[in-house]
Amino acid sequence: MERLQKVIAQGGICSRRKAEELIALGKVQVNNEVITQMGFKVSAKDVVTVDGVIVERLEYKYLVMNKPRYVISSVSDEHQRQTVISILPEALQKYHLFPIGRLDYDTKGVLLLTNDGDFMNTLVGPKSQITKEYLVRVKGLISKPILRKLEQGIKIDDYVTRKCQTYLVSTDVKNRSSLAGIILMEGKYHQVKKMFAAVGYPVKRITRIKFGEISIDGLEEGQYRDLTPHEIKRLYVLSQGKSSD
Repeated sequence: MERLQKVIAQGGICSRRKAEELIALGKVQVNNEVITQMGFKVSAKDVVTVDGVIVERLEYKYLVMNKPRYVISSVSDEHQRQTVISILPEALQKYHLFPIGRLDYDTKGVLLLTNDGDFMNTLVGPKSQITKEYLVRVKGLISKPILRKLEQGIKIDDYVTRKCQTYLVSTDVKNRSSLAGIILMEGKYHQVKKMFAAVGYPVKRITRIKFGEISIDGLEEGQYRDLTPHEIKRLYVLSQGKSSD
């Protein structure tokens, strides 16, 4: 059994909030009966209609994509640029997928896609304990003491970042650049770029290599695959701050 507004949103008719408005206006029927009760639940056998149009229940999809650089982490773009949805095959367009969180326009790597709003909210909501891991190429020869400053939290904009983990991968003396890793739970706008800039090391490139335990191993840029049932379960577990199966 699922809430009526969730079923309507899952069918791609409108957002869940808009579905609640339609229910309140008496525009929704279940088995030919007008329903205005917001907490009303329906089963898979019930026929739901909105303004006389039957709501098709779409299968939930859970994908991981190796997002390419210079592709928008959005469903659509007003400037007609490529999005993570527009580059998917035509067969997947009907599922009304959307990205879980976002990656910057010039950042590549792990990005999850779904049409399950509850799943998304669990993974990126304020209570989520899921970590994200990034490889960051910066200008300059960064040191481990500087990375430890980032680990303790650093002020950017009007807030102090939460404690995180970092590691140094390599330094390129000839080209005066470094490659470092950072693992954090937060995901504020341009956070990784701002953190490294705050300690004097402008970012050249960022790649997200993990979302929880999900990696892009075996996926070329722009490629995707379905998450396995075990991976989906693990993401739910990790979002609660647990580590055991």
